[in-house]
Amino acid sequence: MTVYGVVRVRGNINVKPEIKKTLQMLRLTRVNHCVLVEDTPSYKGMLNRVKDYVTWGEINQEVLAELIKSHGRIEGDKPVTDEYIGSATSYKSIDELSAAIVGGSIRYQELPNIKPVFRLNPPKGGYEGIKRSFKNKGALGYRGDKINDLMRRML
Repeated sequence: MTVYGVVRVRGNINVKPEIKKTLQMLRLTRVNHCVLVEDTPSYKGMLNRVKDYVTWGEINQEVLAELIKSHGRIEGDKPVTDEYIGSATSYKSIDELSAAIVGGSIRYQELPNIKPVFRLNPPKGGYEGIKRSFKNKGALGYRGDKINDLMRRML
């Protein structure tokens, strides 16, 4: 199962109500927030609906481990650590957990007391252009494994 990293690029001004509702269901309420979703038909439909406001692609295990270490949070806004992962799950480290998430054997949202949204920094060097698709040298829509480059710039 493929895991997508989804990042919100554009804000709330003049957004149609059905798109705003879909973004809320994806938990992408603010710019530069990131969530992890599976490659299922329902999520694909949601991403297709909000393609003019988000960018997404297949996240790899190394970037996911960096993301969880630097921006992962548990309740109380405490960082996710190897000790917490070892006590709350059957995995011993964040690297093992990220490999399992990318492999599809566990979902990040199902971990106990975990916050499913990553609050990222704006990307170093900025977005490519928030009104054009990635195919047209912009920042929106599907970008494949190039999402890893964007996420590294946002960590």
